[in-house]
Amino acid sequence: MSVEGTCKRTIEIAIPVEEVEKETGRAVAELSGRVRLPGFRPGKVPASIVQARFAADIRQKVVETLVPRFFQKRAEEDNLRLVGTPDITDIHFHPGEPLKFKAQFEVAPEIELKDYAGLSVPYSDPEVTEEDVAARLEELRQQKADYVNIDPRPVEDGDHAVVHLNRLDGTAQKQDEVMLAVGGEDTLAAFSENVRGMTPGEEKEFDVPYPEEHGDAALAGKTIRFKLQLKGIRRKELRDLNDEFARDLGDFQSLEELRAEVRKSILREKEFLEQQAAKNKLVEKLVESHDFPVPEAFIDRQIEIQLGQYFAARGVDPRTVQVDWEKLKESQRTRAAFEVKASLILDRIGDRESIEATVDEVDREVQRIARQEKENVVAVRRRLEKEGALRRIASHIRTEKVLGFLFERARKTTEG
Repeated sequence: MSVEGTCKRTIEIAIPVEEVEKETGRAVAELSGRVRLPGFRPGKVPASIVQARFAADIRQKVVETLVPRFFQKRAEEDNLRLVGTPDITDIHFHPGEPLKFKAQFEVAPEIELKDYAGLSVPYSDPEVTEEDVAARLEELRQQKADYVNIDPRPVEDGDHAVVHLNRLDGTAQKQDEVMLAVGGEDTLAAFSENVRGMTPGEEKEFDVPYPEEHGDAALAGKTIRFKLQLKGIRRKELRDLNDEFARDLGDFQSLEELRAEVRKSILREKEFLEQQAAKNKLVEKLVESHDFPVPEAFIDRQIEIQLGQYFAARGVDPRTVQVDWEKLKESQRTRAAFEVKASLILDRIGDRESIEATVDEVDREVQRIARQEKENVVAVRRRLEKEGALRRIASHIRTEKVLGFLFERARKTTEG
């Protein structure tokens, strides 16, 4: 029995009387060897007395043994591709009768693949302009700027104030040397307003209201009081864009070599972004063209993953957050259903096209993680294997290869 338009199924199973009696006998025999009753030697309590005195325990043991076994047997007979754990209800267990029960569960959907090779998608090869290169070189100049101490005077916009910060909200957090770009767009207005006009050696206390959209969730929407001491003032000095600057950046002999590498780097970035956008469009088309139900268990799992990523990105422990969890989860449902559906379709395409992650590809990713975390490769692999992360890595690689396959075979158009 199934529910129309869903992956939910319900079946009724009756376990033969002889199987029930056989398992009951085993349960009684096992219990007889362990129970201690006055007047009887260990292991010599009559089965009839054990069965009468421990009827509830025996019943539970029989149910816990037979129900999973016969449910699994039926699932294999009916070729059911189970999702999650079945919900067992309506258990009828009476002496001399078959043991009957209902099992409610979900199955993986049957997916009839539509056309997926040769889909049209808007895409054009990106170009790198001279303005792009100039902007990137200016970013490098800003990153490699020197900060020179200047003689004490009142702080002005454009200065870089070196300050000691002490939070006065009970956290006892201190920062010994923070450099604030006074009047800069990345500096909160409250800091610039209060530091402006101070001279080195002065101290001040003031409140800083953090906007609701602040990147640090622990500060977003809060007003924090600080005690600030101005330690010094620095001037930002940009270096000239020349061959010496290029040589200091790395293995470049001239500014022209640096320009060429910057151009290549920007092109790679643009190609990646453009291709990702095209692949996302392809996935949207695939989801739109395939109509099949998605197991609720998969959606629930995806919602948990999304919420975990949401809080992790903000450095927040979800256990400490006061929110309406049901409302929050419901807000994630549409996106989660889309992600699950897309994943199922891409998996089926991978199966049909025999696309898999190779051992070498997984090894390279493990090595990349080890380099990033500055740990031993063997230790990282052991940890990832223990956490079950190697399977996730292989799955991610496979998905990316399927997306690459679809992109390569797509008809690229210039239409939006």
